[in-house]
Amino acid sequence: MTQGAERLALRNIVHGAQRLALRIIEPGAVAAPAIATPRRTGDPESQALLARAQSENFPVAPRWLPRGLRDDLLAIYGFARLVDEAGDAAPGDRLARLDAIESDLERAARGAAQHPLLRRLTPALQAGRLPLAPFRQLIAANRRDQFVVRYADWEELLGYCALSANPVGALVLHAAGAATPTRVALSDSVCTALQVLEHCQDVAEDRANGRVYLPADELARFGVRDADLVAQPAPESLRRAIALQVARSRALLASALPLVGSLRGAVRFAVAGYAAGGFAAADALQRAHFDPSGGAPRARRRDVARHAVSILWRGRRRAQP
Repeated sequence: MTQGAERLALRNIVHGAQRLALRIIEPGAVAAPAIATPRRTGDPESQALLARAQSENFPVAPRWLPRGLRDDLLAIYGFARLVDEAGDAAPGDRLARLDAIESDLERAARGAAQHPLLRRLTPALQAGRLPLAPFRQLIAANRRDQFVVRYADWEELLGYCALSANPVGALVLHAAGAATPTRVALSDSVCTALQVLEHCQDVAEDRANGRVYLPADELARFGVRDADLVAQPAPESLRRAIALQVARSRALLASALPLVGSLRGAVRFAVAGYAAGGFAAADALQRAHFDPSGGAPRARRRDVARHAVSILWRGRRRAQP
């Protein structure tokens, strides 16, 4: 192939990836399908929970995905939001609510779920596309939130992410029929990064809810006091602690390259979009000089697109089985 032909081929690949990246983040790609079923069932709670997909750092279930995969991803997202709501904001006995969700999850596998968001899971559970264990882990993470409000070090935080974030990535791979031990391990790194970045964005909100997710030993090392977590602007000590977590998250997000490179079909672009949202969230925190006190710095669409193109292109060279 001549140099001119090589340049033309590269330009066509990049332009194609750019178009796909823009479809990954197209306006309304999540909102319309996300609210359709709750509206038909007349369930405002489910509708409101699914509508939160629009505010995530990454596109949850773009409408260009195959219908079956999109439905499964929205069902997974709806369950995760339902569990988080029960563990974070529900009035009354939150543990009892989590127990009730777990019981309904078991009923969903038998086709007898009561809650609309659990009924959405029934087809995938009964078809064997989605295992129950990751859903149980998400419930376990929210149970832990009722008792554990601080994490001593990075290893403890990783343990929490293994329950609160990593199961979602495993479920995405299962929904696409692409789950292997190697891919799940790579996905775990990406999901942990996404969770840590969210903790960085929401430092003040979490503290207002009585929780501190940033490692306690590192906060102490940087001289961060509890009052600093809600101070405006954030003091230099807190910014340095957050900068460390962002750097770690960027390193973990690099696992997206071999993961995306190993995938085929629509899920490849969906996973690239998730990881791109993480990189763009890290960019947003860096633009804010690692100060989330003025409101959680959010990813820009153009940054998500840019990172998606990079991941898709570079992932081709880093494929793993």
